[in-house]
Amino acid sequence: MHTVALFGAGKIGEAISALLASSGRYKVRVCDGDLARATAIASQWKSCEAHQLSVSDPAAMKALLQGCSLVMSALPFACNKAVAQAAADVGVHYADLTEDVDSSHFIASLATKSSVCFIPQCGIAPGFVSIAAAHLVRLFDKVDTVKMRVGALPIYPTNRLKYNLTWSTDGLINEYCNPCEVILDGRLIKVPPLEGYERFSLDGDEYETFHTSGGLGTLCHTLNGKVRELNYKTIRYPGHRDLMAFLLEDLRFHDDRDTLKKILERCLSTTKQDKCMILVEATGSDGGRFCQKTYASTVYNQVIFGQHFGAIQATTAAGICGVIDLLLEGQFKGKRGLIKTEEIPLLDFLGNEFGRIFRDEKALKGLS
Repeated sequence: MHTVALFGAGKIGEAISALLASSGRYKVRVCDGDLARATAIASQWKSCEAHQLSVSDPAAMKALLQGCSLVMSALPFACNKAVAQAAADVGVHYADLTEDVDSSHFIASLATKSSVCFIPQCGIAPGFVSIAAAHLVRLFDKVDTVKMRVGALPIYPTNRLKYNLTWSTDGLINEYCNPCEVILDGRLIKVPPLEGYERFSLDGDEYETFHTSGGLGTLCHTLNGKVRELNYKTIRYPGHRDLMAFLLEDLRFHDDRDTLKKILERCLSTTKQDKCMILVEATGSDGGRFCQKTYASTVYNQVIFGQHFGAIQATTAAGICGVIDLLLEGQFKGKRGLIKTEEIPLLDFLGNEFGRIFRDEKALKGLS
């Protein structure tokens, strides 16, 4: 049985705890600044225990990691540098969910000097979407373009933004405000968020997409010099982008993110009645012919081990649980330092106890 530390007892932390504890193969130390919240989650499972967490106290964090094989950070992205440093100091494996590019660069630099593994950005986007994209790339003799589209959407949108808060508000604002890495005409560049607007239809419903930050993870650097075009865009219902641009640009909340967070959390309700749409398209040369290969899947909110989880909860938790389970079960034996999610074989991940939440046989047809 593996003993792991989970830092962060929010919505995603709750789902992570449920997946790991219910497997019967993990003991989980649920750690949060709000001990009552950590206790409420840990008390549901015999193999979980609650601990007080102070990210500003490195010694206390290191004490929590003693006897653990790995620490997962489900905290706001601003905390991840401190958690990763504590993991490096103690010598335990580290994984997180962040979309923040700066934090991931710091963690990658820590990994170069470490004897343990660091796997940042292993939720759904960044995370699973890179696993799927890398699988498509390997199917071509020479790849030309890779386009990745992901959206966590309410099934029953009612407000003008056509959106509910289904995950971290800090992360949402971060991806709407920070520059976005893309490869365009063979060059790795940064473009503004909310640009690159597109519309598409799927199963009779209309959607829009636009650039947001962080969804590519490290894939831009992995494929730099190997593709002509690579980009990631977020999927939303039509009209959302323009209203967010009004808030961020016209009303200048781009420069006052704390106030924007308060407004969004006061006015937008949460929901577990959601869906996660994943659409990855690659084009290139296969056997001398120019062709397109696509991975498309939608994961809906679901009941897991008797508990109802939103789609973004289930997929994000499954993303990190699947990756750390592969690591601790020896999938990356001999590997040390930084592990990029795109290095993880898609079929291995989908065959994992936790990763199979993503498994969609229709999406895999023709992609072996």
